[in-house]
Amino acid sequence: MARALITGITGQDGRYLAELLHSKGYEVFGLVKGQSNPRAELVQQELPFVEVVSADLQDLTSLISAVEQTQPDEVYNLAAISFVALSFKQAELTSNVTGLGVLRMLEAIRMAGGSTNNPIRFYQASSSEMFGKVRETPQRETTPFYPRSPYGVAKVFGHDITVNYRDSYHLYACSGILFNHESPRRGLEFVTRKITNAVARIKLGLQDTLALGDLEPRRDWGFAGDYVQAMWQMLQQDEPDDYVIATGRTHRVRDFVHAAFAHAGIEDWEKHVTQDPRFFRPAEVDLLVGDASKAHEKLGWKPEVEFAELVAMMVDHDLEVEARKAGRQ
Repeated sequence: MARALITGITGQDGRYLAELLHSKGYEVFGLVKGQSNPRAELVQQELPFVEVVSADLQDLTSLISAVEQTQPDEVYNLAAISFVALSFKQAELTSNVTGLGVLRMLEAIRMAGGSTNNPIRFYQASSSEMFGKVRETPQRETTPFYPRSPYGVAKVFGHDITVNYRDSYHLYACSGILFNHESPRRGLEFVTRKITNAVARIKLGLQDTLALGDLEPRRDWGFAGDYVQAMWQMLQQDEPDDYVIATGRTHRVRDFVHAAFAHAGIEDWEKHVTQDPRFFRPAEVDLLVGDASKAHEKLGWKPEVEFAELVAMMVDHDLEVEARKAGRQ
């Protein structure tokens, strides 16, 4: 039985990936920070097949111990301080976890068994935010990086150190440059889930307005459940490499808002939406759209869930959740 260790097991990608690997017969271990992390209980309730392991991306010794304990065939590093807005307020923490955490995980693999004789395969969750102020459109694996946030800068370090360890120590190390991907499991702090949750609450009469920042940035949005399939496929190749994972289509934040309200049957969405300067970034990324041709050709991967279907899925989920909370189901 193959064994996989997932950092960031409590996030949307970690949970979808754990389900995918379990369906393929893997023994799945999930790294959780702290002995009394309340989200560990959520993982164990939702994913009872996952064995939780305590470790911290800020502590190399704990990571070495986790690798030695679990003896994984594959390590998926999904953990990060991943909320871009927060990275401006906590730049040092973001750099330490999202950037240096990758280095520590690679060191743990190298020291505990990532050699040719025991080749642990490593996946790094890189991000389209590395492209930032884009140099070319669409963005592909060879597009130069120009990050516009501490999060993006930290992700560039994580990406480049993964390439460095692959070249220097011959580790099997891949990076997936994933463009925005969403799901009903997305955290409420992220704009897409903030939108769908607010739409559900407005539909149910639980709130009146939704405050957002800039409505014009364009993003390449896909479904997280599709994107974790690409992560797994990367580690099944004969040689490690880096891949852009994207739909190749963009929509404005405004388009996402319109689609969410429309699916809930609410017309005149503008009267429910306000713009709040607090939600504008110090440096905005205006356009991100990926060229996933390499993933199509080498991995055979293509996204299955379309934009409208993704928005509908998230709104329906939040309608059910909020109705249940309000005692209407």
